[in-house]
Amino acid sequence: MSDLRITEAFLYMDYLRMSECIQISFAVCRIGIYTAGLLCSTSIQPLGTYILLASPVISRISRKFKCFRALCCKGPPPARPEYDLVCIGLTGSGKTSLLSKLCSESPNSVVSTTGFSIKAVPFQNAILNVKELGGADNIRKYWSRYYQGSQGVIFVLDSASSEDDLETARNELHSALQHPQLCTLPFLILANHQDKPAARSVQEIRD
Repeated sequence: MSDLRITEAFLYMDYLRMSECIQISFAVCRIGIYTAGLLCSTSIQPLGTYILLASPVISRISRKFKCFRALCCKGPPPARPEYDLVCIGLTGSGKTSLLSKLCSESPNSVVSTTGFSIKAVPFQNAILNVKELGGADNIRKYWSRYYQGSQGVIFVLDSASSEDDLETARNELHSALQHPQLCTLPFLILANHQDKPAARSVQEIRD
């Protein structure tokens, strides 16, 4: 069967489904008008008799209408709010591995970021658009160009790094905390690589 005939067949099926929905809507309207006529009738029988006869019909119509409205009038789920974050830290601190883990990506495909990358990290009630910046010496001086629009900061440091690298990380963290575009934002500081033998405790890093 050609693509044109397949398309025509699908359009015809959609037309049949639409026609069926329209027919159901008109049927509901006709039943409602007929019931109203019963309630407003001036026949020989007392009005209370018609009301008693019409009550089960009204109840069934109400249930069918609620079901019809639930099926046909249900809107899309509310959109989750999105927040823009920036993730910084020295090379090898584990920024890329952290974001890959949060995105349920394979750890085997992790490659150190040389410039910057953006990942959407989904949570149940929100989506975090995380902009990861490379931590090499020749890239850190350009970090501030990517701060604009950020709503939060993730700073990742290697708790098992050398004293020199740890001191460099401290300086970069203090510089970020004092930056005009970041100083009022919430900071999340992660002491990564706690599973390594040379890892420092949070208290040691703080001191």
